[in-house]
Amino acid sequence: MEERFYRETEIARLPAYLPAATYNLAHTLLARAGNCLFVPIRSLQYMAVLDTEEFIFVDSQNRAWVELAWQRFRPQARNALDERVPFEIVHYQPQAVETMKRLPAEFHQALQQLADRQKPGAPANLLDIRRRGDAAKR
Repeated sequence: MEERFYRETEIARLPAYLPAATYNLAHTLLARAGNCLFVPIRSLQYMAVLDTEEFIFVDSQNRAWVELAWQRFRPQARNALDERVPFEIVHYQPQAVETMKRLPAEFHQALQQLADRQKPGAPANLLDIRRRGDAAKR
């Protein structure tokens, strides 16, 4: 399936930090998914689209138009895996300022929900695959 997203002219670029827990979880899920990961943020009615270069965010009302993007992640700038990661927020729509007030927390929660769905619900069971004759020899 192919999705196309469009951008208006960039209206702002701001430095920011992403908590390590969010960055690490996003990249773990992205690695499992492959080249691209779609993360529904139901509480905001947004969709996040992640790839190795950036995370874009689109409103469900304007699905093809990128409202804002998180780019230029610099995980190498941190000294430990539990330190926050510097990046840049790029605004393409004026409402991005308001969206950013809730987006970091809601995005992390959406990532966590996605990760929880990928975990098996029941504990693993070990199966004895020895043949009946093999068991009698012991």
